[in-house]
Amino acid sequence: MYQFDKRIVMTLDAGGTNFVFSAMQANEEIISPLHLPSNANDLALCLETIESGFRRIKDLLPESPAAISFAFPGPADYVNGVIGDLPNLKAFSGGVALGPFLKEKFGIPVFINNDGNLFTYGEAIGGTLPEINRLLAQAGSTKQYKNLLGITMGTGFGAGVVTDGKLHLGDNGSGGDIWVFRHKKHRHCITEEGVGVSAVKRMYAEFSGDSKSDFSPKDIYDIAEGTKPGNKEAALKTFAEMGEEAGDTVAHAITIVDGLVVIGGGLTGASSLFMPALMSELNGTIGKLTGESFPRLQMKAFNLDDAEEMIAFIEGSSTQIAIPGTSKMVNYSSDKRIGIAVSKLGASKAIALGAYAFALHELDVEESR
Repeated sequence: MYQFDKRIVMTLDAGGTNFVFSAMQANEEIISPLHLPSNANDLALCLETIESGFRRIKDLLPESPAAISFAFPGPADYVNGVIGDLPNLKAFSGGVALGPFLKEKFGIPVFINNDGNLFTYGEAIGGTLPEINRLLAQAGSTKQYKNLLGITMGTGFGAGVVTDGKLHLGDNGSGGDIWVFRHKKHRHCITEEGVGVSAVKRMYAEFSGDSKSDFSPKDIYDIAEGTKPGNKEAALKTFAEMGEEAGDTVAHAITIVDGLVVIGGGLTGASSLFMPALMSELNGTIGKLTGESFPRLQMKAFNLDDAEEMIAFIEGSSTQIAIPGTSKMVNYSSDKRIGIAVSKLGASKAIALGAYAFALHELDVEESR
């Protein structure tokens, strides 16, 4: 989709410290990204930076862009382009009409969404979803997946949902906001208290009893791997706890979505440490008051980054059964299965691709009206 489209869309990767501007055409980045400080505590300077960044990008393009499309942190009214009170971008306190501001400045449509949504859309268009479907078709399977749950593990714990090729936004632009699910063990807390950079740092400090050292998640990963001094047992427990919490949340969400799952974000570098607990949670059991237990999910979950599990997932199992009263046969696929994979595109590229495709889709919808 859009790999041959000649329209150009200007993009932005918005962080609390830096803004990265670029442009895409035919699903590819066509210029070198421009990095500028966000100036996040001064609204006038921040808006000036955003306008200046896009103008500098526009000056490098071979033709006028069709739109601006990018991910920006929430809370926000993404449909109307209004950004709310952001913890990492204090200048936006009280609400700022960023989308309309840019539309006034550049005279072209502006689309803003959250990173979880755009990450998932990018993976659905040019990442995990088409790749797994390609492998299934290559193996002669008639099974094809249309739905995708995208999970981001980084500064926070986010998600997005694509169903039958369409990004699910929700009536309030809050579709896929899993970060507010209830924490499995700390029932008064949100799940994001157990998944994300702050969660990893907090849990290691708690499990190790070391509240003075300010280790980063990478440091804690290295401690777990034994390549850095520290409390290895606490580091391993930290990532196992994160995997369990993420698995519980994904189990709730994927029950509704019933599709593939892709995970992206900076913490995926530690996937070897948290995936076993995540998969155990998905393929665990749940019960009834009578004591009866049964699988947590109706579907068996496969870790698609494990070679043996990938083979088993692709092969599946099906049989031919007779139609009663006839000599005809039909295929019976008795196994329900989903796959979980770490993004091969990487979060930044998937988000950019998602932003690009979302803009073109919205332009096409508007043109057809």
